[in-house]
Amino acid sequence: MESNAIQAPVSYDANALVTIKRIDGDQVSFPVLKVNQIEYDLAQVRYTEKKLMDVSALIKSIESNLTIDGWYNSSVDKEDVLRDLCSILNIEPKQTLRITATVSVEVEYDCPIDEVEDFDPHYFLQDNLMIDSYNSDLTIDSFNVEDTDVNW
Repeated sequence: MESNAIQAPVSYDANALVTIKRIDGDQVSFPVLKVNQIEYDLAQVRYTEKKLMDVSALIKSIESNLTIDGWYNSSVDKEDVLRDLCSILNIEPKQTLRITATVSVEVEYDCPIDEVEDFDPHYFLQDNLMIDSYNSDLTIDSFNVEDTDVNW
């Protein structure tokens, strides 16, 4: 049975040390790096080059609309231009809203008998209650426990 996996040459050593020449402006140095660090650095360069190509394509797409037949046409509305820009840049325009709400909860707590006399439901809930959201666009900045009542 044949394997499709690429096999490293027998002489390959990812931990081998290699001296390279590095030029940063007018500064020249000769650091000693492991092969795997050089591989990582090259992967980062390839990633950066790809991102640069992607951004260049976005800029060209925007530039192609900056003509008299495109967005400079008097019949084109500002909303259409903004919608096109959002589409090109893959952006969903949003407005941050601050929402204030009243939330009611009913909690059962098995309180140790020796703590019942001094039990303070307000501080107990403030310290132990957590409000969370499943929506990544939603941030809960704070909450406050106001009215509490205990049925003994």
